[in-house]
Amino acid sequence: MNIRPLLDALDLQEDAARALADDFRAQINDLQTRLREAETHLEHLAITRKTVTGLADRLPAVVPALPEHPDYPRILTAFNHATGPLRAKDVCKALGHDSLPKNVEGTRAKLKRLVKLGILTEADTGNFARKQ
Repeated sequence: MNIRPLLDALDLQEDAARALADDFRAQINDLQTRLREAETHLEHLAITRKTVTGLADRLPAVVPALPEHPDYPRILTAFNHATGPLRAKDVCKALGHDSLPKNVEGTRAKLKRLVKLGILTEADTGNFARKQ
């Protein structure tokens, strides 16, 4: 029996398997390199985050600009003199406005806007205070 054709066929399969294994090794090496680069990038980002977070306490606080209406500075003055939370009706009185529903609701809208700007907080529904 001549086994030469069988050995030749095995050689071909062995060469193909070796080539495939070499290709996979090359892909693995490439992926390992890319993984190391990604991990290094993550480390750099973590260092940057730590640095920025450490410096954030040293930066001056940015005060948001007040909307252009004469009541806003007066509202903040009322809160600066307050000893606790204020309701829209209280602020309305501090501004010298009549306690009419339209004035109270207008003042409440201004207070809500100051909450959105991060200047005031609404401790519970309808009670506003200066943000600490």
